[in-house]
Amino acid sequence: MDADREGGGRRTPGRAAVYVACGVVLLAGCASMPDSGDLRGVDSTPRQDTQVRVFAMPPQEDAEPTDIVQGFLEALTSDDPNYETARQYLTPSAAKQWQPGLSTTVLDDGPGADVVPPVDREQGEDTSFTLVGTKVAVVDAQQSYTPASGEYRETVHLVHDKKTKQWRIDSPPRGVVMGKSDFQRNYVSVNKYYFASNTRSATAPQTVAVADPVYVRERVDPMTQLVRSLLSGPTSWLDPVVRTSFPTGTALRSGVSSLAPDDRSTLTVPLNAKARNVGLDQCKAMAAQLLFTLQNLTPAVDDVELQAGGKQLCTAAESEANGDATRGSVERPEFLYFVNGEHRLVRVSAESDGSGTKAQPVSVPGALGDGEKDLRSVAVSRDEHTAAGVSVDGKELYVGSLVSGGSLGEPMLVSGGKTDADRLTTPSWDTEGDLWVADRNPADPRLLMFKEGAGKPLVVETPGLDGRIKDLRVAADGVRIALVVEKGGKQSLFIGRIEREGRTGDPQSVSVRELRSTTPDLEEVATMSWAGDSRLVVVGRERGGVQQTRYVQVDGSTPEGPPPAALTGVKEIAASEDDEMPLVAYSEDGIVRLPAGAQWQKVDADGTAPVYPG
Repeated sequence: MDADREGGGRRTPGRAAVYVACGVVLLAGCASMPDSGDLRGVDSTPRQDTQVRVFAMPPQEDAEPTDIVQGFLEALTSDDPNYETARQYLTPSAAKQWQPGLSTTVLDDGPGADVVPPVDREQGEDTSFTLVGTKVAVVDAQQSYTPASGEYRETVHLVHDKKTKQWRIDSPPRGVVMGKSDFQRNYVSVNKYYFASNTRSATAPQTVAVADPVYVRERVDPMTQLVRSLLSGPTSWLDPVVRTSFPTGTALRSGVSSLAPDDRSTLTVPLNAKARNVGLDQCKAMAAQLLFTLQNLTPAVDDVELQAGGKQLCTAAESEANGDATRGSVERPEFLYFVNGEHRLVRVSAESDGSGTKAQPVSVPGALGDGEKDLRSVAVSRDEHTAAGVSVDGKELYVGSLVSGGSLGEPMLVSGGKTDADRLTTPSWDTEGDLWVADRNPADPRLLMFKEGAGKPLVVETPGLDGRIKDLRVAADGVRIALVVEKGGKQSLFIGRIEREGRTGDPQSVSVRELRSTTPDLEEVATMSWAGDSRLVVVGRERGGVQQTRYVQVDGSTPEGPPPAALTGVKEIAASEDDEMPLVAYSEDGIVRLPAGAQWQKVDADGTAPVYPG
């Protein structure tokens, strides 16, 4: 089978690769390579069905340097678990020293390779190629994805072995390199879960689980890869604000090479001696981390059994895990909220039957629904007992109980900004019941947090923030915040890590650190919302492009699956971390929502500012 490459470069005859699909071995085109000139367009193999496995061929006898480089690059995109075939293209010494797990560099197209001309104009006992391309992202040794840009250039050096008379690479590139479509075929993004170390849930006694997305090779025993990654600890960016229940040094028992559930959907996980003496409560927390993580990968695991030192430590089912910890993606809201044509807070059922029947909004109990204060934006606490509203001119912030007869009182905050656009953002509630808002006053721009939605605000430190906050949303886990930052007419989306100093539940200071860009290709981010434990929905446009709605991961990667159905003129968007809840938007047609498997449906023609709790 021979197929044109994807990626924009011209098709280059490549070495043979073996595709295995449903037990059938298919040989991909094996054509001769030229033995001089530049090696170009080592582009990505065509996207294959998820059941297709790709195995590269070892080097042929007397292969020329161009064949060796091409074969090595193709082997990097195969499903060979330990890259044994790729190592056959290296000298014995290089094969031992090369570390493919160090990093994976993702290029827009597959890497091209330029021959480095020899000094004496004749090929001797060694030769070199320069791998070139445009960087898209880098996956590091912790399997953490980071968007990247700029030119990729790495030199590959080959020598002609005097004993074997064969060309081999003695200086390979750092880690692994491949094109974007090969990366999408080879890798899958999965959340592993840890527990928030500096928050507690105000609405439930459980520990709060935090998603830590990583990329694993999709057809190389991803379950075992993921368990090893979970045991190795959180990624560096998330580590300061989470903890793990596994004792330091915990790993799979020596000799365990693969994990798989039995016919009862129970996964047995044998651990080393580091976990031998854990108590039952700690073991249950360990099991909860495992279940949350594995069920994000596959529905095939219903229960886990942990073992260490030759004995059973504990077992746990999904229902037990959900009782031990809480995740935003399983917290189902009761209502959808928005501001009606009279600038009051109203709500409708969060559930949509998909029939297209128009929901009838009703005023919320309390002063924000029944009072006389005109609102332009709102936020409702995650327990749906309290709401915050910003006045129609953006100047004042009010907090009120969603109980009939409650009074509003004086504003919690007054902005000194001279125009509507220079005043308060839409507020947001975190899992502890703290209220966040930004004051966009150019003379005193600040990110503020009201502890439990009351009292004087804490000024949140934002080291590294370059620009002014236009919009914000706190994640359900309470340790991450999404910020739309405006600078020089450009609006960009960043994810920051929330660090709290002081006693748990009573921080003395709060900061947002290590802001990471999640939409580097968008010039304008109009609106956004959390739409999962590690996913957001974003409305924006690229330079010179039209407005688009898409999903993005917190690490800046694009999740699998189609984007939301197209909708024009979106001004605001709202989603629940529970992805079974309909997507909601304020557009040219007023408030509309998108039930699963249906088209956008009108909720209220005059409404604005839709929000789910949070």
